[in-house]
Amino acid sequence: MRKTLLLALPLAALAGLPAAAGAQAPGERVNQLIVYGDDPCPQSRADEITVCARKDESERYRIPKDLRDDPNNPKNEPWTDRVEAYETVGAAGIASCSPVGPGGASGCMAKLIDAAYKERRDGASAQFGRLIEAEREKPLSTIDAEAAATQARVEQLEKEYDAKVARERAAEEAKEPALPPPPTRP
Repeated sequence: MRKTLLLALPLAALAGLPAAAGAQAPGERVNQLIVYGDDPCPQSRADEITVCARKDESERYRIPKDLRDDPNNPKNEPWTDRVEAYETVGAAGIASCSPVGPGGASGCMAKLIDAAYKERRDGASAQFGRLIEAEREKPLSTIDAEAAATQARVEQLEKEYDAKVARERAAEEAKEPALPPPPTRP
């Protein structure tokens, strides 16, 4: 069974053509594939251009080269972590967490607490926590609109009720004979 991997690679790099030849006409579909070993490149159709990049058979089931780096390599360390490390170089004295100077060890607990907060903030559980919070916000985002719609319905029902009561009162007043005015004394 032939396995191919679709990747979005630049057309000019795959085809080995000048960059201008990689321009795509409107409505034109380009299928870019990586084929391994002696696998044939699929034929282009009338509505589609197929471009294949050929790699060695030994690369078929390997992790792509971009993802093979060592995550512990110092070059992969975030820039902010490097800056924080430079800020503490040569620190000595009170609250420095160093064996040099009086009170140097007093900063070690603060350093441990900061590391724990950073780990908690950046950990996988924090990511799930953000996703859960986002899912919780979805129903809450519609509460205001639902409350406004309910309020409008209640106000409409109140108006209809008031009109009905007014009609009933008017009908009762029409049925009752008017009382004669009280006699006046001379």
